[in-house]
Amino acid sequence: MQPSPESAVRSARRLLSVLRWAAMAAIACVVLFVSARAMAQGGAPATGAPAETQKSLMSLFWESRDLFTVLLVIGSLAAWTIIIVSIIEIRKSRIAPEEPARIIDQLCRGERPERWAELRQFVSEDDAMVCRIVRAAVSTPTSDRNAMREAAELAASEESARWFRKIEPLNVIGNMGPLLGLAGTVWGMIIAFAALSAAGGQATPASLSLGISKALFHTLLGLMLAVPCLLVFGFFRQVVDKHCTRVMVESADLVELLPADARVRLGVPQTTGGNGARPGAAPQPQPRPVPAQR
Repeated sequence: MQPSPESAVRSARRLLSVLRWAAMAAIACVVLFVSARAMAQGGAPATGAPAETQKSLMSLFWESRDLFTVLLVIGSLAAWTIIIVSIIEIRKSRIAPEEPARIIDQLCRGERPERWAELRQFVSEDDAMVCRIVRAAVSTPTSDRNAMREAAELAASEESARWFRKIEPLNVIGNMGPLLGLAGTVWGMIIAFAALSAAGGQATPASLSLGISKALFHTLLGLMLAVPCLLVFGFFRQVVDKHCTRVMVESADLVELLPADARVRLGVPQTTGGNGARPGAAPQPQPRPVPAQR
């Protein structure tokens, strides 16, 4: 049994998505490795300066590790995972492909009687956003065109929200990053003032440095988490809004091309009763037989 062209296209798209995912993961690993090397070399001692007085960012990171640092690192990993997935999925060919809309338009404007059956099969098998919207209108069981429009509008709103939900975690992580950094900053200042209190107000800079470094490093991690998340979220929000709006406009035009008769859209055979009644009309009552006269 030969696979259908639609299944072959979907398999090719899934394979391409997996390859792109692997490529983006490899790029992310390289970027993280290079960043770690740069951070390790960023604190190299200057010429003529004693080595024990210089510390790299990685050493500061390990000295400042605590619960807030772990949460910020987990948030960074989650954010970069969402960013990579968004780069792979959120694009015009996934949100607003041109071929499904063109095929639906050709089927609606065709003259062949079987075009509506082909349209129902196509929108039920294809997962494009325009097909999902037209599928809701085609499946409306009534012959009211306003009901078709309402079903299409609800499907369009659901599909648009589905794409926005893919990038919404970036907004949440981006707004939570500075708050976690602020909490870590307060915790570091508490440590510094606790050391000052334990020394009776005569604490040395060395005893205060741990708390102050924790405070400032948590602030840095929070900002490093928030800036890329909010930047990428703003960019992809514009992309999703642009393509979803375009699909909704195209879908509204395609829904107007559908027949208002639900029997034609759903493929219900139009049969005529034996008494010549209209299809779908209520049966006429039959006269009662008159008893024979004796």
